[in-house]
Amino acid sequence: MNADSDLEQLMSHIGDFGTYQFRQSLLHMLAALTAGLHMLTLVTVAAVPDHRCAVPGLDENGTVSFWNSKEVLAAIPNTKDGVLDSCHLMDPIMNISVKCNKWIYDNTYYQSSRAIEWDLVCDRRWMGAVAQTAYMLGVFTGAVVLGSMADKYGRKIILYISAVLQLVLGVGVAFVPEYYSFLVIRFLYGIFGSAGAYITGFVLSMEIVGPSKRTVIGVLFQAFFATGLMLVAFWGFFIKDRVVLQVIYGLHSLLLIGHWWTVDESPRWLWAQGQFHKAVAIVEKAMKQNGCTEELDVAYFVSKGKAKTAVHENDRASLADLVKTPNLRSRTFNIVLNWFANSLVYYGLSLNTGKLFGNPYLVLFIVGLVEYPSYIMIVLLMDRLGRRSLLSVLLLLGGLSCIIAVYIPQDTQAGSISATTVVMLGKFFVAGSFAIVYNYTAELFPTVVRNTALGIGSMGARLSGALTPLITLLDSFDKRLPSIIFGAIAVISGLLALLLPETLNQPMPQTLEDGEKFGQGDTALNACCKKRSRGQKYDLPLSYLD
Repeated sequence: MNADSDLEQLMSHIGDFGTYQFRQSLLHMLAALTAGLHMLTLVTVAAVPDHRCAVPGLDENGTVSFWNSKEVLAAIPNTKDGVLDSCHLMDPIMNISVKCNKWIYDNTYYQSSRAIEWDLVCDRRWMGAVAQTAYMLGVFTGAVVLGSMADKYGRKIILYISAVLQLVLGVGVAFVPEYYSFLVIRFLYGIFGSAGAYITGFVLSMEIVGPSKRTVIGVLFQAFFATGLMLVAFWGFFIKDRVVLQVIYGLHSLLLIGHWWTVDESPRWLWAQGQFHKAVAIVEKAMKQNGCTEELDVAYFVSKGKAKTAVHENDRASLADLVKTPNLRSRTFNIVLNWFANSLVYYGLSLNTGKLFGNPYLVLFIVGLVEYPSYIMIVLLMDRLGRRSLLSVLLLLGGLSCIIAVYIPQDTQAGSISATTVVMLGKFFVAGSFAIVYNYTAELFPTVVRNTALGIGSMGARLSGALTPLITLLDSFDKRLPSIIFGAIAVISGLLALLLPETLNQPMPQTLEDGEKFGQGDTALNACCKKRSRGQKYDLPLSYLD
């Protein structure tokens, strides 16, 4: 019996899913909820309301003129779309438009935000985009650094450190008074707020549930993330002061503070690190919670673990191992592009909800809510159709939705509603593909670099997340350009996903050697050819039947 089968035999004693896995996974999923919430706090805390230039002589001493008053309409030029120019005033002497330096903000939905306080509009609009980019760069950094550290030092310790620091930073960022200090805190907030706890919690769950339940658990992680997004809208609707609102967001991380005492280390990670006694002890605990009365032969499994020869290789596994061998290298590059594309479309749609028709809080809430039916669809189809084909189709549809939406005229209410509907469909598709890629990555890579692989994939996602706010600034040249870029990259990635191997009903690879051999030669084209050849083999000619 080899080392992998020893481990699988040990894990089989707790079954695919029971009380133990349910309790542990639920605790892990709370990290997904806080990650989704922290990721999009700027959508409300730094919201940019409709605004216009303050007109000298009219908007002074606390007095604000009606937007459609004769004096305002005479003082502010219209854009080519027929609406008030938000960045220019008419010079009454020269009769030319000039840039303004004070603004009046529509307080229908937002009474307080960083954008209002710091005037993050017009020539300073880039500062708002950079603030979101700073957070995403933090997540990018955390995905790599904390992902590798979790493979080296353990999943549990990284999860808990991240939980404590996201609480401190999530509350503290509300009180930062200066923009550039705010960027630094936002960067650190991103490292621990949406990287360390979330990715590590996901891996912990994937490593304790059996193959038959990985799909459901993985999708539930995404559902908890979407719930965090909905909480951003929920609290934003009721709390109008941006300082109090950010503090409320930050305090959600209290949900994770008890995890040090309630969450167990991954028995798979402990086994891979040669800590066999601890791995077996956790399996024993899980068996008791799952109601298993069978006695576990502790000495047998500990001796088997110590005899395995792969332990030294496992200790050396690192980030570099993902690109040393051809099969793992091509798979790594492909999956990173897939994460990049999913994130680009996902956050491109989520961060721009304020531009859609209707109440921005309601729209943001629906953008999160629409993910739930997508996840139900994934649970129903993923174990029937497999990961590869479903991922490809959903990415293609999500990318096409992005492109189609921008070509729908929005000069009427019906057109705006139609465009919003297509955007919601795009979010439905890309939420599904994003849910799949988490599970898919965990199944494609061996245990010794699984957290690292997820970290690298998440790094690709956060890189695109960091670029998303900057890409949206390209709408200054053409309003359709950002969505076309998002959609085109998603379509390309959806096609390349067909080159990845299928993981449905396959055991998770344990060592680097397993990972390199896994799925060699298995692409969508080869799978189709095999099915066709099998069909030809058994199709009898009509003459034979005569």
